[in-house]
Amino acid sequence: MLIPSKLSRPVRQSHVVIRHRLLNKLSNAFDYRLILVTSPAGYGKTTMITQWASEMPYLGWYSLDESDNQPQRFASYLVSAVQQATNGHCEKSETLTQKHQYTSITALFSQLFVELSEWRQPLYLVIDDYHLITNDVIHDGMRFFLQHQPENLTLVILSRNLPSLGVAKLRVHGQLLEIDSQHLAFTHDEAKDFFDCRLETPVSVEESHRLCDEVAGWATALQLIALSTHQSGKSVKPSTKRLSGLNVRYLYDYLVDEVLDRTDAVTRSFLLRCSVLRSMNAELITCITGEDRSQARLEETERQGLFIQRMDNRGEWFSFHPLFASFLHQRSQNELAQALPEIHKAAAEGWLNMGYSAEAIYHALSANNLELLRDILLQHAWSLFNHGELELLEECISALPYDYLIEKPKLILLQAWLAQSQHRHAEVNLLLTKAEKEIAAKQIEIEPWLYAEFDVLRAQIAINSEALDEAEMLAMTAIENLAPDSYYGRIVATSVIGEVMHCKGNLIEALSMMQQTEQMARHFEIYHYALWALLQQSEILLAQGFVQAAYEIQEKAFVLVDEFNLQQLPMHEFLLRLRAQLLWQWSRLDEAELATRKGIEILDNGQQQLQCLALLAKCFLARGNLDNARHYLYRCENLLSNAQYHSDWQTNADKPRVIYWQMTDDRAAAASWLHRTQRPTGAYNHFQHGQWRNIIRAQLLLGLYDEAEVILLDIIKSARQLQLVSELGRNLILCNMLYWHKGQKGEAQQMLIEALTLAYRTGLISNFVIEGESMAQQLRQLLQLNSLSEQNQHHAQRILRELNQHYRHKFAHFDENFVHQLLNNAQTPELIRTSQLTHREWQVLGLIYSGYSNDQIAGELGVASTTIKTHIRNLYQKIGVTHRQEAIQQAQQLLEMMGYNT
Repeated sequence: MLIPSKLSRPVRQSHVVIRHRLLNKLSNAFDYRLILVTSPAGYGKTTMITQWASEMPYLGWYSLDESDNQPQRFASYLVSAVQQATNGHCEKSETLTQKHQYTSITALFSQLFVELSEWRQPLYLVIDDYHLITNDVIHDGMRFFLQHQPENLTLVILSRNLPSLGVAKLRVHGQLLEIDSQHLAFTHDEAKDFFDCRLETPVSVEESHRLCDEVAGWATALQLIALSTHQSGKSVKPSTKRLSGLNVRYLYDYLVDEVLDRTDAVTRSFLLRCSVLRSMNAELITCITGEDRSQARLEETERQGLFIQRMDNRGEWFSFHPLFASFLHQRSQNELAQALPEIHKAAAEGWLNMGYSAEAIYHALSANNLELLRDILLQHAWSLFNHGELELLEECISALPYDYLIEKPKLILLQAWLAQSQHRHAEVNLLLTKAEKEIAAKQIEIEPWLYAEFDVLRAQIAINSEALDEAEMLAMTAIENLAPDSYYGRIVATSVIGEVMHCKGNLIEALSMMQQTEQMARHFEIYHYALWALLQQSEILLAQGFVQAAYEIQEKAFVLVDEFNLQQLPMHEFLLRLRAQLLWQWSRLDEAELATRKGIEILDNGQQQLQCLALLAKCFLARGNLDNARHYLYRCENLLSNAQYHSDWQTNADKPRVIYWQMTDDRAAAASWLHRTQRPTGAYNHFQHGQWRNIIRAQLLLGLYDEAEVILLDIIKSARQLQLVSELGRNLILCNMLYWHKGQKGEAQQMLIEALTLAYRTGLISNFVIEGESMAQQLRQLLQLNSLSEQNQHHAQRILRELNQHYRHKFAHFDENFVHQLLNNAQTPELIRTSQLTHREWQVLGLIYSGYSNDQIAGELGVASTTIKTHIRNLYQKIGVTHRQEAIQQAQQLLEMMGYNT
């Protein structure tokens, strides 16, 4: 829960000097991207900005404290402040923060800016006490914020020092308004107004000016002078003399003598006890002081001018002036040392009663009350975990001795899930192994349902490590023993079983388990697991060859992402990548590239971009653009050399590398890779088949045909048995290339025809296209022989068009240079040498040979179909043929005569 006071615009107090000259300076605030107010404590930063903000309709306020150094908490409050300013306009961003469904602060801000792009009014966001932020992740996020924030948004930052936000560029471009301590220091006139508001006996103009000069216009010093004078009834001179030129250290001494020692014992105790609170209301005050009139006490303290200020319009929440709060905190350490643990405990209980467990943890940690901290975690840790408070929980776990954790194994489970959630997989196993030994040694009893929860976690670790049998056994055992209300554990266990089935090739059972996972996840509103289940379903359907069904499942997933604001989850990148792979398969390369680039935008971590970069390389390979493909492969190789990846990732990255070596005839690279690459343990799923094909492709390049044939026949058999239809089609294409290289043209043709038949169902196109000229020659021959069914003929022509478009086969053999050499060749038939074909007619002959229809030729050359018919009629007459098949044969003979192996 977010504390309301931290998001409340401070109340504009009465009897406060109106800073007209500074308000005039701020009158053009909308013209700046950033307003930066910096000064030491006590110069009136917050008071001045509160005066200015009181007239602003669309303004959000965020008051920081020490706990806001956690990026997720910072982001949650910042987005909530924007929500207040815009009356709830940015619902998607708010949902992302509530469910922590974003990969980074910058990703969240990107979504926020998308929503704010539709906001038309001037918008202001104030962040107070920014000097409390020391986390570089937050600084980086705010630099991104400043760089990309909408033009109608002005950010206002209040800080005791210059924040690490790279403001120099804004300053150079006139987008920064700076107000520092020199601007904030009171002028003579402002000091006179100040004293007139606070002292019963007027101060002369000369005296007021002198006092202002002696304390250099420091607002806090002027307030202390007025307070001291009011309490003592004496002249202002002694206080002024003591305050002149004081630093904070000596100021504390002054506050003891002139403020704290002048209060009665009850008020003194009240102030010191309240100093443990970063913000306070009547309920909390009652908890730590035992007073029944807490609200009245707060209001009376405010009236006395004891540096307490309202934090909301209703007067429910208060806080001390930062300088006075720091002073009181120091004094409480001295005067209430023995009582502080109990005060913090009472504060923790008060926060818990109001539902703010994170603040309760702060007080438990401050009191070093380990029992209280453990009790809070046992009650509230999983709620905090589900809301992304991982850093806070890590701090709590670190604060507790191991004996405290092992006595409550539920906390060991929490510790392990914390490590798992941050991908520290090796650490998880160590934690669980150590816990097992300690539990056995101490003979700690554990309920069966808690054992089941541990099994769920172990199952997840096992599937990540590709230990399929272990993962299945653990997940099945867990499902039998989980508590009825352990829905999260049941969802995870069901998902693990589905993954195991998928990896083992049991696709029907896998699909059923993933459908169950989706249903449970939707029912219990665990939408990121529902998305995961849809992604798995899509992969399974693709493997089965049900490509259109997979596409429709992906559409359901995109709807889920939009409906529940899952755009910044890494799984959204997975969805975009699955869509891109399908589009690549259909040779919709531009759309595939666009989806892949959207996926990269989600992933801030460069190492996580490996599969997207590999897919971009495949897009350029399918286009025949080797230069761009090489660029992305170089990036992939850098990532592979600097990190260890799951075998599935390695397979996807190796795929375009091996294809590139094939296209560039780089046998040395292929041989080196083949020597060190790890061979799959089986051929049960699409990843194992993919890696076997990588190996086979390298073997073909190296002429290791017999070794390749053994593997190919085995994985073709496996694909048939497991009904891995898409993998069967890819395997058949590669087997076709094997037999083509071996000169077994009949076997090659048989494989190609079966691959084309399957491709009509799966939509495979690019898998044929990347085989280049060899594939083009075979398809042309099949079309010439009229040996294809109507649907296969249609698909073959589509593949040829893609080959011609991307690999330039369409008139490569009939360009001007080739025609010149042909006509000057003594072996060229006299009819051809004297036919006087025009340049366009040679182009038409090349396209006919490449398998293009009349309409396709017209589209390629950008002329009418009737014009093409005229070109063809003239062409036939000139070379002495009567129909298309004769023209193709004539072209083939010419190419063979010129030394081209068709």
